Amino acid sequence: MKVHGIMLIEVMIVVAIVAFLAVIAVPNYLKFVARAKRAEAQLNLVALYAAQKVYWSEHGTYTNVLHGANSIDWEPEGKNQYTYGFAGSDGVNYIHGALPADLSALSQARADNQGFVAVAIADIDGDGKSDVVIITDKKVITITQDDLA
Repeated sequence: MKVHGIMLIEVMIVVAIVAFLAVIAVPNYLKFVARAKRAEAQLNLVALYAAQKVYWSEHGTYTNVLHGANSIDWEPEGKNQYTYGFAGSDGVNYIHGALPADLSALSQARADNQGFVAVAIADIDGDGKSDVVIITDKKVITITQDDLA
């Protein structure tokens, strides 16, 4: 009676093939996840834009206050990854997200009777460099610092 089994070299070859495929697939998957996070930021910026337009129609000016008196009373839906808003106080002028962010990029944001620029910031791939996406009162979305490049 002859017993057939798997040899150690065969198992090692299969493990090597799986490891090679993982080396190819994981970076592509991580870039896909980062692009999905950026899409979330763009959608939330469009919602912030809409809230600013409503505030403009009622007050004739834009505001840099997200919560509190004279605010647009806006907050991103769900568990936000990006930090959104304007320079100032956390929870009042900007909403802090789950991902780390270089808050100095909030200095690009402004709001007055001439227009507004709102900012979304996050280090979406964990490399220490923040992704910075802005939206203007003309509904123009621009990536001013690309964390995926």
